[in-house]
Amino acid sequence: MLNRLDDYPIHQTPEPIAHVATTDRNAYDRSWFNGFSIDGEWYFGIAMGLYPHRGVLDCAFSVVRKGGLQHCFYASRRAPSERTEMQVGPFRIELPEPMRRTRVVLEDNESGLSCDLTFSTRTAAIEESRQTLWSGAKRTMDATRFDLFGRWSGTIRTPDGEIQVSEDTCLGVKDRSWGARKLGEAETGGAPPAGKVGAFFVWAPLFWDDHVSQAIIYDDVEGRPLIREALTAPLYDAEPGGPVEDGRLTRLATARHRIAYHPGTRLARSAEIDLVGHDDTLRTIQFEPILKFQMKGIGYMHPEWGHGFWKGDLATGHESFDPAALDMLQAANFHTQQVVRVSDGSRQGIGVLEQVVLGPYAPAGFTAMTDGAA
Repeated sequence: MLNRLDDYPIHQTPEPIAHVATTDRNAYDRSWFNGFSIDGEWYFGIAMGLYPHRGVLDCAFSVVRKGGLQHCFYASRRAPSERTEMQVGPFRIELPEPMRRTRVVLEDNESGLSCDLTFSTRTAAIEESRQTLWSGAKRTMDATRFDLFGRWSGTIRTPDGEIQVSEDTCLGVKDRSWGARKLGEAETGGAPPAGKVGAFFVWAPLFWDDHVSQAIIYDDVEGRPLIREALTAPLYDAEPGGPVEDGRLTRLATARHRIAYHPGTRLARSAEIDLVGHDDTLRTIQFEPILKFQMKGIGYMHPEWGHGFWKGDLATGHESFDPAALDMLQAANFHTQQVVRVSDGSRQGIGVLEQVVLGPYAPAGFTAMTDGAA
């Protein structure tokens, strides 16, 4: 099975590009974006994922304003054989300049949400370390990921009115990842997992005056580190030129975290993250959340529009909800991003704090799948 990309010298196996190297049913290839105003008044999230062994291409777009509803658009289709076809119904992603600029368009539709947005990078590409997680002898995630920090311009139309998006006031991150990870309909059959089952994840991309920082944290249910990564990279005033990677990325030794939760929830009320250098230098960053976004609005842990679900040859859907009125002890609401103001004692910045805590987690005192903080 051939497609346009086979005309480029990019092959990693003797097979055509459409033939994925792994036979894992959970193979995926995803684009994810966020964007937020620097005053914390609004946030939007975007996702598009291809699941070649499930035969699905899906997408979502969601917007929330402070004190208002979160509006969500979802779409899914049978995956095309042509990998350059990144369109699902009224939604499409264009790459006018790969690794530099991306255009995201949602045409008018019954959800009342639409957009025409352009993302322009302000960092070189940042490759995170390969992320591999295990359940016993089975790999539950094996993925490569890169990030681009940048700015947005364009227009968003919502049922509550229009948002003018300007590079002067809207920052964001583009996240590309691929590999295999748990998604879609649950697998059945076989013995249940032995021991406690849970997930703890924190992701914290931050903008400072002249650089960006990133912390990636996965823990087991006892709080033992599974994946810890911390890094910094230059932030440029204009789109960077030259090669995709500029060699100025600094990988630190590790990251540590301390999170205080809202009582009765698993949502961070405040947080501190330590970026630890190889020479044991310590940079402690304090986080102040100012706006919450529910990640189910772009498919994460959504019971109906979860990533990779088969919805038919083409399906679209939409919903709106009040983030302040949700039951935050329902598992579908555990996965959040919050726009945060940050300080390391001498500098101030802004970014997002993404978190999901599912199941027991000893450092927070969680002992069941969905209990909350004391």
